[in-house]
Amino acid sequence: MGGRDEQSDTIPTNLRLLLVLEEVARLGVPATPTEINQKLGLPKPTIHRLFSTLEQAGFLQREIDGRAYTPGRRMRTLSLGVLSSLRVRTARLAVLSALAEDIGETCNIALPDRDAMLYLDRIETKWPLRIQLPIGTQVPFYCTASGKIYLSSLADSHLKRYARAAALTPHTERTLTEPEKLLEEIKRTRSRGFAQDDEEFMVGMIAIAVPILDPNGRFLSSLSFHAPTQRMTLERATTHLERLRRAAKELSKLVADD
Repeated sequence: MGGRDEQSDTIPTNLRLLLVLEEVARLGVPATPTEINQKLGLPKPTIHRLFSTLEQAGFLQREIDGRAYTPGRRMRTLSLGVLSSLRVRTARLAVLSALAEDIGETCNIALPDRDAMLYLDRIETKWPLRIQLPIGTQVPFYCTASGKIYLSSLADSHLKRYARAAALTPHTERTLTEPEKLLEEIKRTRSRGFAQDDEEFMVGMIAIAVPILDPNGRFLSSLSFHAPTQRMTLERATTHLERLRRAAKELSKLVADD
């Protein structure tokens, strides 16, 4: 018990909020104050007070069970700013540009936000016929390649909860609007290691996505490309998978090196 008190005494007061956020980000799943405190060793009233402060400020948000917490909007915005820093972004765009040149279609990096994927970077195709989804656009998880590759990274319990609670609004006739069918598709996505959008989000558009992983092998963001069906079939799109995966590994290495 004394060792635990000594551990908490070594953490400066002005660092405690940052260390809580760091540990929430490291775990990568909804976590309770008690779970976070297993690493920090702070007094129980202190850890609960820190969580309350971070929740009120918008850096953390409480899960539906009322016990666990996940990153709030301000923490996600902070993460986005770090990932968009000039030095990292320059190298990231070089990888993305080379990929777009090789494939000949628009390539994207997207991050999971609270209830949608958020486009962080994109390199447009040189073709005059293109699909406009600018940086900052949010697209649904359940009917996009980038969203489905993210869903495939979730634990089964979280995935099932999402599938049964989300409003699976149809965007096209091919949108999967039944929870069980979506779960089956995510199972296939896990098995093959990539996600696809077969005109499920937008009529006349197909897409392929693979994950970009952090140094611990956890999902960080998606790497995808999309194309109009007038120019590329879904079957032909899968022939670019190896190139897409190589680029994803390069992007993962950028994160590790940073």
